[in-house]
Amino acid sequence: MKTILKQMSAWMASHSSTYVIATALLAFLLPEAFGWVRGDISSLILGIIMLTMGLTLSAEDFRILFSRPWDIFIGACAQFTLMPLLAYTLTQVFGLNPYLSIGIILVGCCPGGVSSNIMSFLCHGDVAFSVGMTTASTLLAPFMTPLLVWWLADTRIEVDTLGMFRGILLITIIPVGLGFLVNHYASRHRWYDDVRQMMPGVSVTSLALIVGGVVSQVKPQLMTHGMGLFLLMLAVVFCHNTLGYLLGYHVGRLFRFSRAKKRTLSIEVGMQNAGMATVLATAFFANADILTRTPEAILCVVPCAISCAYHSISGTVLAGLYRRMDSRTSNLTSSVPQE
Repeated sequence: MKTILKQMSAWMASHSSTYVIATALLAFLLPEAFGWVRGDISSLILGIIMLTMGLTLSAEDFRILFSRPWDIFIGACAQFTLMPLLAYTLTQVFGLNPYLSIGIILVGCCPGGVSSNIMSFLCHGDVAFSVGMTTASTLLAPFMTPLLVWWLADTRIEVDTLGMFRGILLITIIPVGLGFLVNHYASRHRWYDDVRQMMPGVSVTSLALIVGGVVSQVKPQLMTHGMGLFLLMLAVVFCHNTLGYLLGYHVGRLFRFSRAKKRTLSIEVGMQNAGMATVLATAFFANADILTRTPEAILCVVPCAISCAYHSISGTVLAGLYRRMDSRTSNLTSSVPQE
């Protein structure tokens, strides 16, 4: 049974985008099946995702974090400047209404996604740098995310910065810290390695549940606005994510990073923790009280939900392209006659 669970976890991790998309389609067809994924339950599920991230962190990861301050500083600056400003610019270019705008701005102001570490590994990036960047941006999130959202949001949208600060602490920092402590004290036991190998499956399933809950919640708006709303937000998410990859890579070029570090920076900047954005959107901009007064506020969750699924797909595709470039380079090198 243990072996089966580990195999299932590995499959889910390598097919995360397929799994999330399938869950989103199921939620659209059977929204009542995911009606329970709301409010505090969504926050709890995100906490589980962050706990699984903490379970992968060790004291060595924090040593790496403090031994490479310049790299991490550049990465964090790129993360919390490029993506928020890109998000704001796209809201102006596409002429989005305030609720759709706050959704994509939330995505842009969140820290890097946990799955970015997996993508960095798959594309032969600098995994230690990836873990360091994800850790640093997550630790900065309680301060940076509320302030950036408050700064960039439409003035007609009320931003509860203090509430967001407390919320991010509860759903990110505390679970990550708890996971780190468990990893630190339990990693010497043989059974713990089995537990860690099952965690990717738990993380992907949790993300799929969050997406499923959001899709079931926004289905009425999608049906009302038709395919146009979905295609509009897909175009915005595509531009945001793709430009994040490109600009992140070129920041690495600007600072003369190695190829592995440029790839990692590209993925870390482009892939956001859209699951966190989804929970924050639901809790602070589309909760029950707000929806009673302004039903249209539920639109802020749509960009977050699309980003959840799309980032997994694009990250997988980008990692595959980088690997293909390596294979092509290797083949060209091996075909050169040796003297």
